[in-house]
Amino acid sequence: MQTVVVLGTSGTTPQDVIDVARHGARVELSADAVAALAAAREIVDALAAKPEPVYGVSTGFGALATRHIGQELRAQLQRNIVRSHAAGMGPRVEREVVRALMFLRLKTVASGHTGVRPEVAQTMADVLNAGITPVVHEYGSLGCSGDLAPLSHCALALMGEGDAEGPDGVLKPAGELLAAAGIAPVELKEKEGLALLNGTDGMLGMLVMALADLDTLYKSADITAALSLEALLGTEKVLEPELHAIRPHPGQAAAAANMLAVLKGSGLTGHAQAGEAPRVQDAYSVRCAPQVAGAGRDTMAHARLVAERELAAAVDNPVVLPDGRVASNGNFHGAPVAYVLDFLAIAAADLGSIAERRTDRLLDKNRSHGLPPFLADDAGVDSGLMIAQYTQAALVSEMKRLAVPASADSIPSSAMQEDHVSMGWSAARKLRTAIGNLNRIIAVEMYAATRGIELRAGLTPAPASRAAIDALRAAGVEGPGPDRFLAPDLAAADAFVRDGKLVAAVEPVTGPLA
Repeated sequence: MQTVVVLGTSGTTPQDVIDVARHGARVELSADAVAALAAAREIVDALAAKPEPVYGVSTGFGALATRHIGQELRAQLQRNIVRSHAAGMGPRVEREVVRALMFLRLKTVASGHTGVRPEVAQTMADVLNAGITPVVHEYGSLGCSGDLAPLSHCALALMGEGDAEGPDGVLKPAGELLAAAGIAPVELKEKEGLALLNGTDGMLGMLVMALADLDTLYKSADITAALSLEALLGTEKVLEPELHAIRPHPGQAAAAANMLAVLKGSGLTGHAQAGEAPRVQDAYSVRCAPQVAGAGRDTMAHARLVAERELAAAVDNPVVLPDGRVASNGNFHGAPVAYVLDFLAIAAADLGSIAERRTDRLLDKNRSHGLPPFLADDAGVDSGLMIAQYTQAALVSEMKRLAVPASADSIPSSAMQEDHVSMGWSAARKLRTAIGNLNRIIAVEMYAATRGIELRAGLTPAPASRAAIDALRAAGVEGPGPDRFLAPDLAAADAFVRDGKLVAAVEPVTGPLA
């Protein structure tokens, strides 16, 4: 049965965004939303009939807001703002991003604070439900006044102009796709063009999806850190809850508890190799895994709070207030969202960095406590996982570059009227790349750590580790042996982590991970 998401006047939830953007949920407007839309429209119509200029209703936009526009030109004004602002360039962005963008714009429209007519809002829902996805380009948003160019490309499709992708994935003129779905193009009236393109919806949608992906990745990173600890014969004593209670960061405690749950019953931890003195301490990349992953989790908690506030917001300029005023504001500025997008990229880069250091330790015979060089079958004849670590290192290096904040930059626009912008869209786009890289980095660590565990002959891994190894092998990712074409194995490992299969393999043994 198809999921149905009902939009009211009070915002939406992260799960609703995921359901619409990724799973094609059907969108409906509540009766309260339709009533609020109609009431706000009455206010806008009354203002439009007055001789006094009102920004966004009977004036130009941005630096051109000083010109009063007569009634005979206002429909053209609304069409023109959409056409002129649909100025994106570069590759198409992903379908799920565009669907999130459209849905979140409809969320603000449904609040009743924009003055958009109910029939325009219904058309927005109809386009989503028909599986029509406007073409939106990589470049064009400065994150203030919202994601202007991306939203304009979506509004253009509502007008039956521009290109869009149909439910079959084929690119066609938007007008043809609307006609095939029985949807009439909208004829925009006062304020509606501006209301359709003045919000933080693209960056917010990408933030919501990033948080969902990172939730799985942080659990996966705790698992792979535990697997590496086992393969390196490390000690689990540093994970004891009493040690983390005296530094009470909740994310750190959660990460340590996850690792401890994975390691329960292990026959490898704390096991010294013959000739080695018992180790009191492991290297930082092993010992401090909960501190690094925990700090990232706490960063996610802050980002989630910002996302929840933004999901409850009505972002437009001007807005229709309950007392009947139509008031200009600066709520379209993307700074709150842009900052946390950048924070998440920084945390993700550090998580990738510590995972790569554990992988390198597994491959170095001088630091791996008895494992063969590069986990090779016949070192010298075989290179083992030497170049897998090179790939991982290259990914980490790029993540460090992606961690440079976009939100610290600003380039003035609109003849210095919009003289400080957030660059939140850019922060979101680079975070998506960083998340893909982090997934690959964790996959390489998993690949190396599981091989390392299997090379510890005579020692029994934890039941949860065994479950992870068995699931990975069942997914077609081979274990130790002579050199082979490695890229397919790494691609399969990447998919195993990305699809949540690593977490799914472990949780029946450990219980739900935090």
